[in-house]
Amino acid sequence: MRVVVQRVRAAAVSVDGQIVGEIGAGLLLLAGFEDADQASDLDWMVQKLTRLRIFADAEGVMNRSVVDAGGDILSVSQFTLYASTRKGNRPSWSRAARGEISQPLFERFTALLTQALGRPVHTGVFGADMQVSLINDGPVTLTLDSRNPE
Repeated sequence: MRVVVQRVRAAAVSVDGQIVGEIGAGLLLLAGFEDADQASDLDWMVQKLTRLRIFADAEGVMNRSVVDAGGDILSVSQFTLYASTRKGNRPSWSRAARGEISQPLFERFTALLTQALGRPVHTGVFGADMQVSLINDGPVTLTLDSRNPE
């Protein structure tokens, strides 16, 4: 499982010109899945994301998590995180899990995040053509990979 994490002041996702998910300050997550992902990958990622200390404390030091800061989460499924560009100029998506595998993983990921955050996690629409807008705060942008934790 791969996630691009962006600390945001605000973020929204639209489908067909209609906002389907929107948050103020918090985390925008772009989440990708592969066939090999299991419950342990989801659990690791949820724990890492909800405990990641990338929000400023009273002294301006990144010392608080999204939970500590009372931030929201907007999570968007994004198969393109598993693009391979080794051959040619057209990316291959062969490592990305197909919808019948990735949709249940994304739904479980969202449920686990909601439980850990203690309030609903906002999402896009799985499989839709989405437009994501954000105000990146910092900017702070990280990539996390459950198979290659750094």
